[in-house]
Amino acid sequence: MDRDQSSTQSRALKASEIYDQPGYLLRRTHQVATAAFSQANADVDLTAVQFAALLHIRDTPGIDATRLAEAICFDRTTIGHVIGRLEAKGLIIRREGSLDKRTKQLRITARGSDLLTKVEQRVPAISDTILAPLNAAERQELLRLLTVLERHFPGQGGGGATKGDS
Repeated sequence: MDRDQSSTQSRALKASEIYDQPGYLLRRTHQVATAAFSQANADVDLTAVQFAALLHIRDTPGIDATRLAEAICFDRTTIGHVIGRLEAKGLIIRREGSLDKRTKQLRITARGSDLLTKVEQRVPAISDTILAPLNAAERQELLRLLTVLERHFPGQGGGGATKGDS
């Protein structure tokens, strides 16, 4: 290793340099996306994670918590909280599994379906809000690159949920 490489690798990161790091930029973008979802849905009591769970429950009637956690890349504990909140709001019901009584099958209620329809109609506007600074080509490229990153790390999204996400 030459002298220039050695000094570059051992140099301490300055606080101002954090703003150019992918982790920081992704976290900030996630905050923007979460805020856009919350703002667009201020009249309903539903988080983005609850929305994703409700979509999967609707589209996969009888799904259990383990499969739901895998589908939306969240840990089982967080999904348990999400399911509890959705059930308390009357948006889903839990029933014993037909083959395994310990497994609870999840189904959307009419109230949940109505709310989902309302929120689904807002998704394009939420996406437009998040992507507002980008032109059409940049939007397409960003989504392509994010998809590459997401697919490179399959099933690794489960550990990072925060209390506010459920």
